[in-house]
Amino acid sequence: MKAIILAAGFARRMRPLSVDRHKTLLEVGGRTIIDRIIDALLANGVKDVCLVTGYRADEVEAHVVLQFPQVHFTFVRNDSFHTTNNVYSLALALEQVPCDDDVLLIESDLIFDPAVLARLLASPHPNAALLDRYRVGMDGTVVSISGDGIITQVIPSSLQDEHFDFSDKYKTLNIYKFSAQFCRETFCKLLTYYARVIDNNCYYELILGILIYMGQVRVHAELLDGEPWAELDDPNDLRGAEFVFAPSRRHELLESSWGGYWNTPAVDFAFIRNVHFPTPAMLSELRASLPDLLRNYGSAQHLLDTKLAYFLLCEPSRLKVLNGASQLFPWLKQWFAGVNVLVPAPTFGEYHRAFPYARSYKDWPGPEKVGIDLGEIEEMAPSRGLVVFVNPNNPTGSTIPTKKILFFARCHPELTILVDESFIEFSGELSAVHYLEEAPLDNVIVLKSLSKSLGVPGVRLGFVYSSARAFIAHVESAMPVWNLNSIAEYFLELLLKHRRELEESFSATIRDRATLAEELVRLRIVASVIPSGANFLLVRSSLTRESLQRVTIELLARELIYLKDVSAKFDDGHSYWRIAVRSAAENSRLCQVLAEPWVSSLCRELDEI
Repeated sequence: MKAIILAAGFARRMRPLSVDRHKTLLEVGGRTIIDRIIDALLANGVKDVCLVTGYRADEVEAHVVLQFPQVHFTFVRNDSFHTTNNVYSLALALEQVPCDDDVLLIESDLIFDPAVLARLLASPHPNAALLDRYRVGMDGTVVSISGDGIITQVIPSSLQDEHFDFSDKYKTLNIYKFSAQFCRETFCKLLTYYARVIDNNCYYELILGILIYMGQVRVHAELLDGEPWAELDDPNDLRGAEFVFAPSRRHELLESSWGGYWNTPAVDFAFIRNVHFPTPAMLSELRASLPDLLRNYGSAQHLLDTKLAYFLLCEPSRLKVLNGASQLFPWLKQWFAGVNVLVPAPTFGEYHRAFPYARSYKDWPGPEKVGIDLGEIEEMAPSRGLVVFVNPNNPTGSTIPTKKILFFARCHPELTILVDESFIEFSGELSAVHYLEEAPLDNVIVLKSLSKSLGVPGVRLGFVYSSARAFIAHVESAMPVWNLNSIAEYFLELLLKHRRELEESFSATIRDRATLAEELVRLRIVASVIPSGANFLLVRSSLTRESLQRVTIELLARELIYLKDVSAKFDDGHSYWRIAVRSAAENSRLCQVLAEPWVSSLCRELDEI
């Protein structure tokens, strides 16, 4: 068995990283891409390697010769790499290297576990391709396969239009095993002719697709079953590959990015959203409408306010739709500059950033006291100041009856009361908006992130509501002309059609929360689960803070489970996780993993240290 590695191209999509270094010499997890490929070959007993080079050829060849003296390299130069594509590189390789043995064909923009190659080499079929199930974020050539595992169609990206159905397609890894006979008698001849006579700037998959269509070769599909691999087309792919192939850095990578996890195979219990909404029907409507939405601007602010008011059943003049609730914080900071502020502790970091000199009242999940004491707030409330209620509070889940907050506001007309209701639907309490529509209070502002309840943090939706006209005018004056994108606006329209499904999603989340709490409290590493009115649970652990931190990191490294360590928000010395409520199956798996022996063993090791 010999390997052909195609590494001639300039890698335009990898610029600027590929300008002064060959793409294969970029590092992932402390090792270069080419080193990882050759290491995988060696792990599978392959030491005969043909490397097709072009761009920065001397650099690549010198590197591999130095790093792998045990490998027999044959170098084939594609000096026309600027104007040709891999069809020409592969034709050169098959012309210059005798086809006297079976061939592993590998493109150089891949990293993979050695087990990936082992699966291909174990295939009993002379011609086989490695495939993976198509997932969002993948691009390039896909294939269709028959019921008996034969590739029936090779579909390049140029044929994947806006109506293309990926649901039954498979992504090629661009790693193939071909028999010496096929390479010598069929593939080489057609590749050479096509590259020299018709087009030398296309992809060899085109030729392979023609041969499959004509029935000249049967290529069997070898489907991966979770073995790690990554394709590196552009600089963004490097971060995703780092996550996969550097497990010890996974927690650091996610903690520093604050989102953007769609290409990350982690189960995210840290960031909070309603996993039961939107419905599949809504997603289908969004998918069908996406081309038109992308080509159109969103509406003016007054129309956005009206559309959300239809859903909230409130007066539009009291409402401003936000591009996420966080959009309001700079305007809050400006409006309340110089005002005495009282905020809960702990709570969202945005309040402390907006009001760094605010005093805090305690929301403490201690044995003596659980939840928020309105009496303490009454005593601490600043004269003619601002009091913030986050209801339910994050990360504790503590909930105050809405009527009590509004009664407090009526009793203190000299105070402005800001009620943050980002999780209210999961508490059993009605929104303050419901009551304020009937009995307005000019000293109350309601702020809400819709991402948590609607399950769409990616579209950035929120609102602020108040009958204080001066404040609403202040917000409106600071808003850009187009404050929401068209996708977010269309989602507001869809909400009116799916009220019942949304209510059902809240009920399902509340049920799942109760079940998760019951499962968590049985675990040895859990000291208590704090009662919550949100779609998350605050869990006090029996571990030390150091042990909890290590377990958190290891959960992501070993099991791809991402938990939020919020211990630093409490000064009682205990350790805490905030655990988002996900699907019933995911919640159960989390509890099963936390009960596994390695968790207890790791904790014992840390205690001994």
